[in-house]
Amino acid sequence: MNTAIEVQHADPQAPVVVTDSAVRHFRQQIQAAKAAGLRLSIKESGCTGYMYVMDLVETPPADDLLMELADDVRLWIDRASLPVLRGTTVDFVREGLNSLLRFGNPNAKDYCGCGESFSIDGEIRA
Repeated sequence: MNTAIEVQHADPQAPVVVTDSAVRHFRQQIQAAKAAGLRLSIKESGCTGYMYVMDLVETPPADDLLMELADDVRLWIDRASLPVLRGTTVDFVREGLNSLLRFGNPNAKDYCGCGESFSIDGEIRA
């Protein structure tokens, strides 16, 4: 099923694109945790190489890239992860009774069967 993605943060210079539904989800998570915002990074893990990591943060690392998605929604991006994350679309979707964050990453070359991890061609370069 193909549906159009309603994009909140569509700046072509932005490292990632975040949909309206993801911003609404982030807002709920941030408010519930009374956090300053969310942090997006990747880590080596899983059966194919890397996985996305979303953390609620109060004080992110100083060198993270800040994206102000709304007045009350901040997303920090790990600078070391930028080469892999650049161009990624982050969406929040509901499928039946389940809901999940979906990452559309043009740099991902392969995904594991469970969808938890992905691989890229080559090495990560900052």
